[in-house]
Order: sequence, then structure tokens, then C-alpha cells
Amino acid sequence: MSGAIGHSASCAPQESPVVELNVGGEFYTTTLGTLRKFPGSKLAEMFSSPAKACLDAEGRFFIDRCGTYFGPILEYLRSGQLPTQHIPEVYREAQHYEIKPLIKHLEDTPQIFGEQVARKQFLLQVPGYSENLELMVRLARAEAVAARCSRVLVCLVRNEKEDANCADALRSLEANKRSVVKFGPWKAALDISDLLDCLNMDIKARGYQVCYSHNSPLPAKVSDYFYTFSFSWW
Repeated sequence: MSGAIGHSASCAPQESPVVELNVGGEFYTTTLGTLRKFPGSKLAEMFSSPAKACLDAEGRFFIDRCGTYFGPILEYLRSGQLPTQHIPEVYREAQHYEIKPLIKHLEDTPQIFGEQVARKQFLLQVPGYSENLELMVRLARAEAVAARCSRVLVCLVRNEKEDANCADALRSLEANKRSVVKFGPWKAALDISDLLDCLNMDIKARGYQVCYSHNSPLPAKVSDYFYTFSFSWW
């Protein structure tokens, strides 16, 4: 089969030799023309010469990726058919194989547009969002010893004025060795409830049980800036 690759480069797609694939334990049959449909993609590069391909024990070309979502990738290469199910997973595989036309089509779907474009751009306006999210999880885990729940206090300040209003409260909490994760200030007009929902969504996506509330133990003049995220462990 590997010898066929060497002499097939000049063949038309319909004349390309048959190729058997083992993608993460799922088996597919296609042609070199299909796999090379988009020059510059990782699949086209992988099957451009025998040296770039890996074979399994049965002589099938082996790709060490999830085989479940390779089917929709292959259907797109064959006929241009767009997937209708498992869109985020197929999008991830399309990115891996660097199939740019499919990536663009998928980015226009509501699922990917909402997550990768709209929400991603929203969160890019919050300085240190990813780092602070990691800090919240670390603090929750540190306080989870022999406890059913752990709580993380979060401070959300939209602008410099709110930041100044919270300064004394934050210093007081620090003096009492109370950990606080502060988000902001930021320049864009972001809605606090949307940011709270993003935090809640991203923490749950990691497998944690979490909820948030607005029951701050701080004085009323600053309590509006503080929220408690409660992690449940069992």
C-alpha cells in the first residue's frame, strides 16, 4: 500500500488508490485523493509521502486521534457535507487536521460562534480572567480538607472608581488572612451577571459542582462588589 502512494501523485482523485485507515481504533476506507483534497492541511501532508505515515499491525495507516469524530471529517472531504452533531468535537478535530474551509464553516455555526467568537471576545476584555479562574479552583481545593463545601470570595470591580471603593475592604480582608480573587477593573461595558455566568460555566466545565451567591459579610457600601462561590465536594 505504501508503494502505491509514491506513484499516485499524478492520478486524478477518482483514480487514487484505496486507503485503509485506523483512527484511534475506528476503521475507515477512503482514497488518497480525498485525504489530499485540501493542500496544506495536516491530512494532505501526512499522506504526501510514505515516510510521513504510520502503519498498524494490519498494514492500515494509523492516526492517533479519536476515531469517533473522524467520520464527519471524512464526509466533508468526500462531499462537502457539514456535520450536524457533535459540533464542538468535530471543530476540535478540524483544527487538529488544519482543514481551514471546514474550520471556517463550523465557526459560523451558533455553537462555535457563541463559544469561540462571542464569549471568547467577551472574556478577552477581562484582564487575567484565566489566571484568576485557576486561582479560584486552587483556593477551593485548598479549603476542601475534611469539608463538604469550600467557599471562595470573589470581588468584581468594573472601573477605577469601584476599585478605589473596595480598596479598604480588600486590605481588611487581607489583614484577616481572608483570600479574595479580584476581577477588574476593565475598560469595556461588561455586564456583571454575564461575567458571573462565565465563571460558573467554566468551573462546571472542569467537573466541579459550584454555585454563587451575593451574600457578602462586608458592609453594605461595598457588599455589591463581592460574591461567594461555593464548591460542593460530596
